[in-house]
Amino acid sequence: MTLALLFPGQGSQSVGMGAALADAFASARDVFAEIDEALGQNLSRLMREGPEDQLTLTENAQPALMAVSVAAARTLKAEFGFDIGKAAFVAGHSLGEYSALCAAGAISLTDTARLLKLRGQAMQRAVPVGRGAMASLIGPKTDLVLAEAAAAAGSEVGVCVVANDNNAGNIVISGDKAAVDRAIEKAKELGARAIPLNVSAPFHCPLMQPAADEMAEALGEARIVAPAVPVVANVTARPETDPEVLRRLLVEQVTGRVRWRESMEWMAGEGGVARFVEIGSGKVLTGMAKRIAPDAESLSLTTPEEMETFAKSL
Repeated sequence: MTLALLFPGQGSQSVGMGAALADAFASARDVFAEIDEALGQNLSRLMREGPEDQLTLTENAQPALMAVSVAAARTLKAEFGFDIGKAAFVAGHSLGEYSALCAAGAISLTDTARLLKLRGQAMQRAVPVGRGAMASLIGPKTDLVLAEAAAAAGSEVGVCVVANDNNAGNIVISGDKAAVDRAIEKAKELGARAIPLNVSAPFHCPLMQPAADEMAEALGEARIVAPAVPVVANVTARPETDPEVLRRLLVEQVTGRVRWRESMEWMAGEGGVARFVEIGSGKVLTGMAKRIAPDAESLSLTTPEEMETFAKSL
């Protein structure tokens, strides 16, 4: 059965994440220890014990989510014999793309941790607190046409663009707070639910250009090699393997739309994927997969028991 591995993004973090893996497997503990050393920070303790407000800070949540995903991927190989090369594709939602690249061997674990720490800090620095906002639009009429209409409604008072095209019933807009607020009003008029998101910065919009510039410099110095399996990139919604293309797309991703719905539709369609497996913290992408590709099997691997069951099923 053709399968793809999915790696979650920000919002999937929770206190206690990765603890069961660390308690059960040395391979997971090794990943957490290497990341702690790379960052000069006891991130693994923050993941296990909190406090939650520190874990949810962008600069901590990003490397923490990657840590759990990569620990799970390495444990699958070390303990259960599942090599990532058995997947047809890997894909990650926003920061999850770094997890996918690391798990596929394109970027070292140490470099990935440092890049994500910087990415979180750069995104926070890019826009003063209070200037930006994001909102989730939900409903049967919430498609890209509605999103663009909502964005246009806010254009007179600043930037407002589609940040995440998650699935047919859920997109996220991002930009200047005044523009997003006006877009929320427009979306409600068109019959959508609009939920302001509790985020520290307006991600995946042109306001993030200063962060993209910082990441361009950092990624320019990072060693990136061809991944073991193609990575379906957020920016193109297509599989990529060329290291220089991947480097460029990671920069573009900071300000660009996360084309998750299109990525999933391509994998389930032309890519022939019949099984989507989410690796890491939470089950957000599993839920999206069930909505986007209902004919495919979708599951998440968050516990040692789920990993063992998955390995036996292959």
